[in-house]
Formats: sequence, structure tokens, C-alpha cells
Amino acid sequence: MDIIVEGFSEALRLIISLDSEVFEVVRTSLYVTFVSLVIAGAAGIPAGLLTAGHEFRLKGLLTRVIYTLMGMPPVLCGLVVYVVFMRRGLLGSLSLNYTTTVMVIAQILLIFPIIMGITIGAARERQGDVRRLARTLGAGKWQTGVLLLFELRAGLVTAVVSGFSRGISEVGAVMIVGGNIEGRTRTMTTYISQLKGMGEFERAVAVGIILLILSFAVNSVLYHFQKTDGVF
Repeated sequence: MDIIVEGFSEALRLIISLDSEVFEVVRTSLYVTFVSLVIAGAAGIPAGLLTAGHEFRLKGLLTRVIYTLMGMPPVLCGLVVYVVFMRRGLLGSLSLNYTTTVMVIAQILLIFPIIMGITIGAARERQGDVRRLARTLGAGKWQTGVLLLFELRAGLVTAVVSGFSRGISEVGAVMIVGGNIEGRTRTMTTYISQLKGMGEFERAVAVGIILLILSFAVNSVLYHFQKTDGVF
């Protein structure tokens, strides 16, 4: 018990003292996650709305593919991205492996299907009613779009938060393509994995606490929107 108490005490000390090594991996994780989230969200939300709102050939197949990719194993995604960008790969001339750029690419591929899939589900249920209401009110194309985004806000926030949670907790893909290089590509999750192997549990716990705080803060936003919409 004394070892556990001492471990948590040291972890809290590292957080309070703003330990440079700990917060370096926090900054890298947040940078990779937020850049990936912005790009994946900017593409995934419109794609989900368009897919849900229009009938076209192979729509069913596309939807099933997106839902399948929502559960894509991160290590598989990381392996595919690594092979594409390795020296002998299709885009090897770009020399992106073991950089934050390729980590962003891998996370976009993981987050995009999640955001698009959840958006499809949210829009499928309410999009028709919203568009009929817009026509009744005489709204134009852009006004209809704004109304649709407003009415689907809880579902869209769920999509974005789910994407963030996937990105911030990712370890397999970023480990493969990033290499967990100190000061460059080391993230919170890969750092925790490394520290566990080294037996430095205090730092691992410190980073884990920060990870939990970030997840709690983001999920609190989701709870707020769901409560506002009467989900809870």
C-alpha cells in the first residue's frame, strides 16, 4: 500500500511541477489528435450528411464499409500507412515515416470513419424532418444547411468527441508509424507503454492521470450537449 501511495504522490508532484518530459508528450499527443480531428471532422461530417441525405447506387455498400472501418484495428491501419510511406513504398520519396505528419495521417484514417458513420446515423433519423420543416418555412439552401447542423448538433458533437477519444487513446498505429521518438513522436499512450516496460510507474501514472482529465473534460462537453437536447 505504501508503494502505491508513494507512486501516486510522485505522479501528482510531476503534474504540479509541470515536468518538462511529461508535458512534452502531452503537447505532442494534443497536436496530433487535434490536427487529425479537425481534418477528419471537416471531411467526415459533410460526407456523412451527403450520404444520409441522398440516394445513389452502392449507398448501402458504402455505408457498410464505413461502419466496418469504424472498428478497424489500429495496428492494421498503422501497418498500411507505414508500408505506403516506407522508403520502398508508394510514397516513400516523401520520407514521412517517424514524423508527426504521418501520425496525423494514420489517425485521420482511424477517426474519419467514426465521424462519418455516427453522422450518417444521426442524420438518417432526423434529416428528412428538418428539410421538410425548412421548406415549410421557405428557407433557402444555406439556411436549410444551418438549420440541419443546429438540429443535429448533439449527434455531431457525439461524432467529434468519439473521434477525439479514438485519437487521444491511440497507441498501436502511432507506435508503428511514429516510432515513439523522444522529443518528436512520443505520445502519452506510447510513453505509458514504454514507462511500464522500464518500471517507471510514477511517470506512467502521471501521464495516465492527465489522459483521464482530458477525456473527462471532452466527455463533459458531450454530456452538456446531450443534456441540453434532453437525452439525459
